[in-house]
Amino acid sequence: MKRITSSVAIVAVALAVGGAAQADQGVTKDQVVVGSIQDLSGPLAGFGKQLKLGIQMRADEINESGGINGRKLKMVIEDSGYDPKKGLLAAQKMVQQDKIFAMVGTLGTGVAMASFQPLFEKNVPNLFPLTAAREMYEPLNKLKLSFAAPYYDQVRMGVKWMAKERGAKKFCVIYQDDEFGLEVFRGAEHGLKDMNQDFAEKTTFKRGATDFSAQVAKMKSSGCDTVVLGTVIRETIGTIGTAKKMGWDPQFMGSSAAYTDLIHKLGGKAMDGLYATFQTGVPYMDDPSKNVREWGARYKAKYNEDPGLFSAYGYMAVDLFFRAAQKAGAKLTTDSLVNAFETTSFPRDMFGSPEFKFSKTNHLGNSKSRIGQIQNGKWMGITDYLEN
Repeated sequence: MKRITSSVAIVAVALAVGGAAQADQGVTKDQVVVGSIQDLSGPLAGFGKQLKLGIQMRADEINESGGINGRKLKMVIEDSGYDPKKGLLAAQKMVQQDKIFAMVGTLGTGVAMASFQPLFEKNVPNLFPLTAAREMYEPLNKLKLSFAAPYYDQVRMGVKWMAKERGAKKFCVIYQDDEFGLEVFRGAEHGLKDMNQDFAEKTTFKRGATDFSAQVAKMKSSGCDTVVLGTVIRETIGTIGTAKKMGWDPQFMGSSAAYTDLIHKLGGKAMDGLYATFQTGVPYMDDPSKNVREWGARYKAKYNEDPGLFSAYGYMAVDLFFRAAQKAGAKLTTDSLVNAFETTSFPRDMFGSPEFKFSKTNHLGNSKSRIGQIQNGKWMGITDYLEN
């Protein structure tokens, strides 16, 4: 009986302190283990590869300069194929086998949301996912921090800017039939309601779709002059390319998911004129900033290819983690890391990102966006950060 009672007592204590007991997972005397889930084989593999390289570049720099308060940073990166089910399995594997301390820079709304349960059950924070869905910071949870202005706010602001500054009068929307697409749709819908308008046409497509002829024909027949895009890489290119083939040339405006150098690199001249919201500029090799040019040269020397926007995102995400973990001190726990984020202001970086600031009541680091446009095969910023 004494043995059984002791066992029960041990279990009870473990349950009572469950979260605290898991706080130090992934932190040893010599290293900090951090995970990231990327699409390395699916429709967003173009983003995922850049993210992986940017993440590893910053991790290598951190280790070369002494690590995080003397601990080496070990990155564990898994492939989701942009499939939430695979993302869930990847998160489970990293939490249970790799014993990660934090998840940083996961790509995709659905994938990030699928990872929440296994992460949060083990008190592992989900930091700076590459998605601007509101679920990344709402409802408030100490384990969720986001640095991306929400798609909802981006597009709500964007449609009103298009109406005021570009004369848009009649809007259509095409969006991916998932959490990401719905956020774009709802934000645009809200923006139109603010102007006492509604969509002339609404149409959707399934994740991974490659044929957009029916959707484009439907929007063309409505007579809209501006199309809101709830699309990413190939869906953006496919929609605009299909419209051009049909002899239809409305204004197109996407969210930050469509703001990437891969759009004009893969889509060519037909992509000129596309508008999109963004917060971090594409790091072109001839960038006006000397710091960006030098960073790009180091990246190219390391990987034998030019960096892209998502290279910068990956680099930034790991850098933010490093700054907070360093501030948290030698006794690195989930609580000390979160407290460091909540009490630190992160200034604008060389890529032109906004200041990131978190608090105990707000885990969204930034809510502002800029407007960019592809001009002569390159993204140009045409506004500074706009107020929502």
